[in-house]
Parts: sequence; C-alpha cells; structure tokens
Amino acid sequence: MIPIAHIENDFPTKFGIPRQSGRVGALKARIVFEPEYRNVDACRGLEEFSHIWLIWEFSEAKRTKWSPTVRPPRLGGNVRKGVFATRSPFRPNSIGLSCVKLEKVALDELDSPVLYIEGADLMNGTPIFDIKPYIPYADCHPEATGSFTEYSKDHHLN
Repeated sequence: MIPIAHIENDFPTKFGIPRQSGRVGALKARIVFEPEYRNVDACRGLEEFSHIWLIWEFSEAKRTKWSPTVRPPRLGGNVRKGVFATRSPFRPNSIGLSCVKLEKVALDELDSPVLYIEGADLMNGTPIFDIKPYIPYADCHPEATGSFTEYSKDHHLN
C-alpha cells in the first residue's frame, strides 16, 4: 500500500495523542493529499458527509516481531489480551482506523483538495492509505458490546 495523504496537526510525537479518535473532538487537523492524489474530483460529494473513516499507518510503532498478546492501558497494563481483541498499535500490520468529524472540504487552497477534520488520534505526518465516508446505517451498531473497553477507571479486575 502507498499513502494517498498525510495529516497535519499539533502532535509532533506520539506522546499526548488521544488513544481513540473522537475522544477530544476539539482537536483540529488537516488532511493533505500527496501530489498524485490532489484531484478535486476524488473528493466530489465527500462534503455531504459529517464523518469519515481514515485508514492509516502506525508509522512510529513498526516492529519486526509481533506478539499475540498486548497489555492494554485501559486495563492498567497489568492484563494481557489478544492483539486482535485490542486496538494496540503493535500489530502484525501497523494499520489504524479512525472515525473523525469532517468539518470542511477545501477546494480553493494551494494544495487542494484539503480536508479539515476534528477528533483525530494521529501524529503529525501520519501516512493515510484511504478515506471512506462514515455511513450511519451501516457503521453504527447501538446494540454492540465493548468488553473491557466499557470498564470505568474505577473498575477493579479480580
């Protein structure tokens, strides 16, 4: 896969970035397309959506070896879970998925099109492989359960 874009924001390192997209909605960022993908026609109709999915690379979390288990921070780093039961960046393939709010599709800037978004959990310069619209009837499942991610910080595991 090759990057089609990258993100521009105020997070020069991975430290301090929210652990999930949407947790800090006020975080503003821009998605700037790589020159070969800077085509306004590729974004035609995207402005009609309130949210988009970003498929991206954990570019600062690449490893040559992977582990089948990780220690999620949500569980205090003391409990191991299967890597596929977590959103850990340390995966066989370092791919991330984030749902962000689409504020604006700018078509009149020097490097247009540029997407203005809110709530991203990506580091500045993170490569983006694809962008897809968030479709409420298909992407929202109110009946879904979230296992350990639903535990409050006060929840004690015994």
